[in-house]
Amino acid sequence: MTKQHVHESHGQIVKRLKRAEGHLRRVIEMFDDGRSCLDLAQQLHAVEKAISEAKRTLIHDHVDNCLDVAANGGSKPAKTVLAEFKAISRYL
Repeated sequence: MTKQHVHESHGQIVKRLKRAEGHLRRVIEMFDDGRSCLDLAQQLHAVEKAISEAKRTLIHDHVDNCLDVAANGGSKPAKTVLAEFKAISRYL
C-alpha cells in the first residue's frame, strides 16, 4: 500500500491538466481538419505551456511544503532533504 500524498494545490493542478487534456484533443481534431501549421503550432504551444505551469506549481508546492517542513524540524536528515531538492529541481 502506498502512502497517500495530497496537497491543497493538487486539485487545482488536476483541473488544469484536464483542461489541457481537452485542449489537446481539440488540437488533434485540428490536425484531422487540415488546419494550418501556424494554427497547430500556436495551439500546441498553449497545451505545452499549460502542462508546464501545472508541473511548476507542483514542484513549487512541494518545495514550499514538504521540503520546508523537512528542513525546519522535520524527521528527515538534512542530506536527504538536500538530495530530494536536487532531484525535483531537475524538472523545472
